[in-house]
Amino acid sequence: MHKSLKKFYSGKINRLKTYKTIINNFFSLSTLEIINYIIPIATLPYLVRVLGPTKYGIVIFAQALVTYFVIAADYGYYLGAPRKVAINRDNTENLSRIFTSIMSIKFLFMTIYSIVFLVIICSVKKFASEALVYLFSFGNILGDFLFPTWFFQGIEKMNFITIFYFIAKSFFLIMIFLFVKSPADYFYVPLFNNLGIIIAGILAIYFIRKNYKIKLMKLDINELRKEIEDEFPYFLTTLSTNAYTNSAPFILGLFADSTFVGYYSAAERLIRAVQRLLWAGSQSVYPHINRIITQSRAMGLKFIRKFFIIFCGSFLLISILIFFTANLIIEILLGSQYGESVVVLRILSILPFVISISNILGIQTMIPLGLIKIYSRILFTAMIFNILLSVLLARQYQHIGISIAVVLTEFFIVIAILILLKLKKVDRQILFGGKDI
Repeated sequence: MHKSLKKFYSGKINRLKTYKTIINNFFSLSTLEIINYIIPIATLPYLVRVLGPTKYGIVIFAQALVTYFVIAADYGYYLGAPRKVAINRDNTENLSRIFTSIMSIKFLFMTIYSIVFLVIICSVKKFASEALVYLFSFGNILGDFLFPTWFFQGIEKMNFITIFYFIAKSFFLIMIFLFVKSPADYFYVPLFNNLGIIIAGILAIYFIRKNYKIKLMKLDINELRKEIEDEFPYFLTTLSTNAYTNSAPFILGLFADSTFVGYYSAAERLIRAVQRLLWAGSQSVYPHINRIITQSRAMGLKFIRKFFIIFCGSFLLISILIFFTANLIIEILLGSQYGESVVVLRILSILPFVISISNILGIQTMIPLGLIKIYSRILFTAMIFNILLSVLLARQYQHIGISIAVVLTEFFIVIAILILLKLKKVDRQILFGGKDI
């Protein structure tokens, strides 16, 4: 009796510790998202007035261009790396080998894309005339390389991400108000933005090596080649996701007036604000799920089911709330001139709920179960489906059509994942609590 009580209370304590860690990680990532909103809000009115539309437009375009290089150079490690770290977080030697491998490959891709970027800047007249801005903007790829977000996610210490990121953004905020005084100072914006991330990245790596005893190890070239091959499905997943989530305004702009792009984009930004909350919740449990599912598949699927009910139930309520208050939301946040955005917001309001389902069944289930290759193919197919459907509907129904295309793409992903999980016989245990056959 004594032993059974001890085991019972020990289990209760471990569960409480787990929930505390997840909640702390969620609030840390939520704080990070708030910082991501507050800093732009604090600097945007100042920058657009001081720089003017032309210089500010150059800065934004340079950032947009560099973003594609950052995504490519990351090589999908934002998904794959936290999983590896989570599974091996209690083994310092394995962590050192993982850290060395990831940093080596990220450095390789950073070098390759740096050369490609320099060739583009030097050969294209439009870019060459603003070379300094593009070069400073490209510092973002160095910042992404140095800032090991994936490591802190893997060890489930997201509060460190928030601390170091706050240092970077605070540096940017102070430098902008100190040095940007006229349109001629526009090149300082990407310089200080990326310099802050680089400084924070250096501090973060020093912190990791000191506190987690991580050492750089000598790796065989075959190890690195295998790592690149193994990581490719994660890269394909990242590339496909970014392609189909960011292509809607561009495709709409090809077939409709920019006014319709404005109607769509305004509503989409509101939905993306909610999706940031979804992302924070998802990333809070992702390392934990990967760790426990390697220890016990049954326990992992049981935890996923509990999280599925809470997570998806919460975003179902949010979707319903957005649908019925769409008119009020647009009126308060955007103004009466965006009346056409109301119907777009109502169509897109289902996205938080649908994406929460695909997130749990895809990222939180398929990846930990080792089904990343199948998952990446689903997303790649969804990307093709989205582009074809978007072209078809945007041409005929403008902002309404593109909204429907986005929603149907997300439904396509959920249905495809459900079919694959049914074939793998894990759908019943997650959705209905049935036994894993």
